[in-house]
Amino acid sequence: MNSRFIEKIYTKKSIERIKSKTTLLGIYNKIDPIDFMNLRLLISMGLFFITFLVSGVAYIISPIVTIVFYKGIEYLVLDLKIKNRSSKLDLEALFFFEVLTLSLETGRNLKGALELTTRNIDSELSEEFKVTLNATEYGKTLTEALNDMKRRIPSDTINNVILNITHTNVFGSEVVETLYNQVDYLRERKLSEAKAKISKMPIKISIVSVLFFIPIILLLILSPVLIGLM
Repeated sequence: MNSRFIEKIYTKKSIERIKSKTTLLGIYNKIDPIDFMNLRLLISMGLFFITFLVSGVAYIISPIVTIVFYKGIEYLVLDLKIKNRSSKLDLEALFFFEVLTLSLETGRNLKGALELTTRNIDSELSEEFKVTLNATEYGKTLTEALNDMKRRIPSDTINNVILNITHTNVFGSEVVETLYNQVDYLRERKLSEAKAKISKMPIKISIVSVLFFIPIILLLILSPVLIGLM
């Protein structure tokens, strides 16, 4: 099956959605959207026929198994990876943009500061910016390259920073001041997330207590009665 076949059985919106998700996996993505859709369709059809042949209630089980696989494989292969990648990039963002701000304070322009920062930071976010800078060597402006980068980044927080950088770069505003504001926002958000995790700990501990400790206590209390009955 090729892309033309896929275009006949899927809507254009569905195809673009899968392409967009594979793009969000970043520069290390090795999943081709057409291959993914082809393989998912073939396996779904195979599962349907296998469960139809082996199940005693095939008319119920086959559609359920097929739908669960069809929806689940997209979540596991694409959505879950995108979610994990977004969290990873968010963790890298604060340090990266702090260093970028310091690089700009030395008097470099935005492109020069990005080059210096990417040379000194080893992270996935840094690699994304390296690809963006390489794109400027092939005729794209920095603003165009940054806009392309936004399509590869699943983090709304980082995309908001990139958007502010591009606007500043276009309109000639003070980049350092903009980045200081963005770094402060990232720092406050990280602190808020840490506080939220801490506030949820008592609830989690209570749930663990209910699931594990209370049954043990009940068993200790009732054990004499159970021994007596035995």
